[in-house]
Amino acid sequence: MTRLLILCTGNSARSILGEVLFNALGQGRIQAVSAGSQPKGEPHPLALETLAVHGHETAGLRSKSWDEFAGPDAAHVDGVITVCDSAAAESCPIWPGAPVSVHWGLPDPAGVKDEAAARAAFETTYQALRKRIERVVNAAGLDDPATLKAVLTEAHEKESGDHV
Repeated sequence: MTRLLILCTGNSARSILGEVLFNALGQGRIQAVSAGSQPKGEPHPLALETLAVHGHETAGLRSKSWDEFAGPDAAHVDGVITVCDSAAAESCPIWPGAPVSVHWGLPDPAGVKDEAAARAAFETTYQALRKRIERVVNAAGLDDPATLKAVLTEAHEKESGDHV
């Protein structure tokens, strides 16, 4: 099983959506956890609402510090995905096992103030992550680090339109 860590500064919106989507779509081939450098303490209510609207279970979701996944006693992760620019720019801990690392930058839906616009932003973020994650879970060879890195990078490039 491939284990992924999804990071964002607050671990309340994008990374929570990514965690749930990877676990739901991964069909037992992928296990995802999420965390943040400065966790908000709880998932954003609109993240939970968006997940529930799409039929995902939200019980037990929590905003976690990335410290839970760093250090010698932490569970192994095969890949780390940052989903916000501030987390990508931060000095990250040394992850046990030297997992592959990619950046999937997405606008922060939690930063949208108008409630209707915020709901739309959460839905847009959910759909963008879903498309990327579907590409990943449908790929073969995720147990090979080079393949995992290539698949994660390609999923972002194809969905974002960025061709680096």
